Amino acid sequence: MRVEDKKRSLTVAPFKCAWGEEFRFLEAGRGCIAFEASAQNDVTLVFREQPGSQHYHYKMDSSRHYAVILGSHRNKRLKIEVDGRTVVDEAGVGLCRSSSFQSYWISIYDGLISIGQGRHPNNNVLFQWLDPEPNRNVQYVGLSSWDKHVGYRNISVLPSAPQNSIRWSQIEYAYADRHGEGGHAKNEESKDGCEQRVIADFLESWDFSDAMFVVGSERKVVPAHKIVLAASGEFDFISMSGTAIELPSFSYPVLHSLLEYIYTGSTQIAEWQLDSLLELSLQFKVKPLVKRCEEMLDCFTKMDNDLSVSSRNLEVSSSGSQAHQVDYFPFKAPVTVQKIKQFLASGEHSDINIFVSGQGFVAKAHKLVLSLWSMPFAKMFTNGMKESSAPNVFFEDASAEAFSLLLQFMYSGELKVDNRYITPALVQLLLLSDQFGITVLQFECCKRIMEFLSEDTVCSVLQAVSSISSCKLLEEMCKQNFATHFDYCTTACTDFVLLDEATFKDILQQGDMTVTSEEKVLDAILTWCMEACETFYWSSVDKLLSTSTPEQLFGERLTAINTLLPFVRFPLMPPSLLQRMEKSNLAKHIELFRQLVAEAIEFSNAGPWMMMTNKCERFLHRRSSYRELQYISDGDNNGVIYYAGTSFGKHQWINPVLAKNITVTASSPNSRYTDPKALVSKNYQGTCFAGPRDEDGKKCSWWMVDIGQDHQLMCNYYTVRQDGSTAFMRSWVLQGSMDGENWTSLIVNEDERAICQPGQFASWPITGPSALLPFRFFRLALTGPTTSNTWNLCICFLELYGYFR
Repeated sequence: MRVEDKKRSLTVAPFKCAWGEEFRFLEAGRGCIAFEASAQNDVTLVFREQPGSQHYHYKMDSSRHYAVILGSHRNKRLKIEVDGRTVVDEAGVGLCRSSSFQSYWISIYDGLISIGQGRHPNNNVLFQWLDPEPNRNVQYVGLSSWDKHVGYRNISVLPSAPQNSIRWSQIEYAYADRHGEGGHAKNEESKDGCEQRVIADFLESWDFSDAMFVVGSERKVVPAHKIVLAASGEFDFISMSGTAIELPSFSYPVLHSLLEYIYTGSTQIAEWQLDSLLELSLQFKVKPLVKRCEEMLDCFTKMDNDLSVSSRNLEVSSSGSQAHQVDYFPFKAPVTVQKIKQFLASGEHSDINIFVSGQGFVAKAHKLVLSLWSMPFAKMFTNGMKESSAPNVFFEDASAEAFSLLLQFMYSGELKVDNRYITPALVQLLLLSDQFGITVLQFECCKRIMEFLSEDTVCSVLQAVSSISSCKLLEEMCKQNFATHFDYCTTACTDFVLLDEATFKDILQQGDMTVTSEEKVLDAILTWCMEACETFYWSSVDKLLSTSTPEQLFGERLTAINTLLPFVRFPLMPPSLLQRMEKSNLAKHIELFRQLVAEAIEFSNAGPWMMMTNKCERFLHRRSSYRELQYISDGDNNGVIYYAGTSFGKHQWINPVLAKNITVTASSPNSRYTDPKALVSKNYQGTCFAGPRDEDGKKCSWWMVDIGQDHQLMCNYYTVRQDGSTAFMRSWVLQGSMDGENWTSLIVNEDERAICQPGQFASWPITGPSALLPFRFFRLALTGPTTSNTWNLCICFLELYGYFR
């Protein structure tokens, strides 16, 4: 077995297996491994309680293990084995039959084995099997082979969870991580000190108590908490003697049952004391308990039981938690969530004021509520720190908006943010939830961010989550998103220079990194090394080096240049560009740059032979590269619609709508004059238009082109042709979309007078960051009436140019 980089890439020889601490689940019996594999035969993964050796093979293993075989029986079947015994043998599922790398993931969660394709767990599930007698101790993953070499790369070990939400069941995972099989919270504190507590832990506890009962003739003192009592009934704290409620006519067991019911939702009481419990619950109007006591007394009356002499214990429990409460919410019925939320809004019974330094007052809060959710908060308020007794607490390095969202979640169990966007406050809330150990909120934030991650927000999210070890799945997703939109993410703004070196390096190593040219990669590396606030092209950096030294230009990041430059695929650059680089100041001052350029020139001069013999990634075309379709002149044959008519270079041109390579739709129904085929034909049409329709109460007209599910275009130029009419468009927009529903404006034309004759061509460049975003759907839409004061979009030809894949 040759190991090049255990995390990133390795090759496993026949009948061998690779093990290591880096291939270990964080939690026994629960984990996921995502990887890419290249093989002509079996790809086998073994899940074992302890690691084996590289000479180990699963067929000879006598210990407990699972084996998942992608491509058994000469790459015809999927097999799952338990301790060497075949339990699944399915034909044609999840086969790895390519010499190129394919992405897979395998998840194990308490015996549920899920297998899928792609880089994201819980997406593209191919097969699932549940072990009726699960092995909850498997923790090590072995990457094995059968009788041929198997290549693995981009290997990531991630947490695993049941598939109850998009991509990752964050809340369920967090909840399962905190609870045992019975669903009751563990009493012991977790290893990281971030165990969530429940309100039952504070039953008759002096911690944070601000009320007390004096009960019975013995005047026993029992502590309580105003916020809990007030949220479950009506307690007259104003008429208290100090902070005490006097109950001389009731015994301690009756009061204990009342409080236990309030704090836990259930209690036990001797039959002969049931009347007293009813009387006490009536006094404080704890309505659910009143109802339960009355029901039980009515039942005993009908049975003619004499309760006054019975000492049997009765179980009194609430009828169930409120419908909108979730399992992880620390308050249970009869405590009402609505009242808890009101106490945050009103500040009633609060014992702490929250401030954010530099932003002022945030809210009046309750130490008990904060401590229920967060062990760091609980320790802050109980370990003798100044916050234990001070009425005000100040927090640094947080936003007031994020802290407000944090408190709202603690008091309601709900994350109240706009689902459609990733705001800075949501990212800061993720950091706060990690800081204060609120695991449920942390994973809920991750879920929201993962669902709405975009190329505009990926840098800020990645910068935040790279420091949070439990957000590795989100981090990997961000890196892939960045790599997929590399041109845009490194050009639209320079936030990427704030990423640390390891994160930026991981992005450059992504197998699916998509760029329009290798110059873009070089420009991004130089910009990152300069920590620049604007994008620098290599030619600009080269000029700066004529008057500056590399030390002055790159500062502390100078050493990173030698680490990052090898990720630029210089051999893919044009020879003329390489010759310019060979004579540049960069080559003069940076030895590795000079060597890589010289290597690329030698590669270019050697021809196809060197291309076939050199397997280094630096010499290979990227898998996700774009083809440039460059605008030359109006009506040329260089655009994507013409290219689709040739089935993307495979045969002579035919109308791409007839060939079903693209789809064209209009705002009005198809007709003699609204013909999708006519818009993409090469023939002039005297009358060709898309008629108006009402959308959201507004009149609009549009033509839309779908270039296909497997294709995308970074559009940087487009051409239209007026039909034979004089209804010339003056205000319109060209938009792009990935789903046909959410649109991004690529270019907006207002009072544009370029078209002034029937049959005239006109073309416009698309500049700025939007030209670097790939889209599948494109829509040309009127935003105002034509010169004829109609809303007919009268064009008979549309062509799009740019970078296509």
